[in-house]
Amino acid sequence: MTPGKAYLTSEEIRPLAERSDLMGLWLILHCWGVIAGAVAVFGLWPNPATFLLAVAVIGSRQLGLAILMHEAAHNALFRSRALNDFAGEWLCARPILADLAAYRHYHLTHHRFTQTDRDPDLILSAKFPTTRASLIRKFVRDITGQTGVKQLWGQILMSVRLAGDDDAIAAARTDFAQAFKARDLWKSFPVFLGIIALMGLIGDWWWGLAFWLLPFLTWFQLVLRIRNIAEHGATEQSDNPLRNVRTTRAGFPARAFLAPYWVNYHLEHHMVMHVPCWKLRRMHQLLLQKGLGAEMRVSPGYAAALVEAGWRSG
Repeated sequence: MTPGKAYLTSEEIRPLAERSDLMGLWLILHCWGVIAGAVAVFGLWPNPATFLLAVAVIGSRQLGLAILMHEAAHNALFRSRALNDFAGEWLCARPILADLAAYRHYHLTHHRFTQTDRDPDLILSAKFPTTRASLIRKFVRDITGQTGVKQLWGQILMSVRLAGDDDAIAAARTDFAQAFKARDLWKSFPVFLGIIALMGLIGDWWWGLAFWLLPFLTWFQLVLRIRNIAEHGATEQSDNPLRNVRTTRAGFPARAFLAPYWVNYHLEHHMVMHVPCWKLRRMHQLLLQKGLGAEMRVSPGYAAALVEAGWRSG
């Protein structure tokens, strides 16, 4: 369960795994602050450019909430299990229609059986490498809201236990839906709708639809897919922790719009899954100092990771 012990000593892991309540609080405040700031920028300077900027920034921070929920699932966001569960559920998971407990069970299984036949995420990574045409079709469905609408409709059908659109239900169960989707919406939907209503009260009536629902159905789906591809797409189907997962280097634009909160250091996360996200870069440097750089699956950027996943093929 801790592959990093083959490469790092207990004395090296212990300080890396140290959690901080102040840092956990800062990460949550930062995420919601960026969301509020994006809406405020549009409110002060309403125009098409600030509108599109707000949608992209908020969609990336919806992924940020998912990442912080992921931190809480590993009990790495705060020192106590109670704080992890409360903040991870109410401040991170429910606003994006996710469920912390269900995600924790699913995700720990992924860690236990990474890139093996028993990995529940294998259905996602096994599709790669694919073709550029296939990637383009997926990205178009994501950015136009087709993926998000289908998954949301499938969630609704499953939540009310109605038969109907089998394709929508399948989309809610697979195609990245396992990662950050609640099966029962009755717990998270009121929070999701509450955010939409609050934004409408703060600004014009349509703000919640434009700045919470629209990013959720479009940009969030796109960056979630790219992140998933970069992490495990076209990597080894083996138990080698240096090769069955990918770390992707990310500059400021990528961190702002695609990979917030050190999510790009995914190989390091799989090495020791309870290390807080803000210490993963430190672990990366430590592994490089040990001379493991040539063995590690590291991509120079997200464009390069997509090339590995099939972007150059026809």
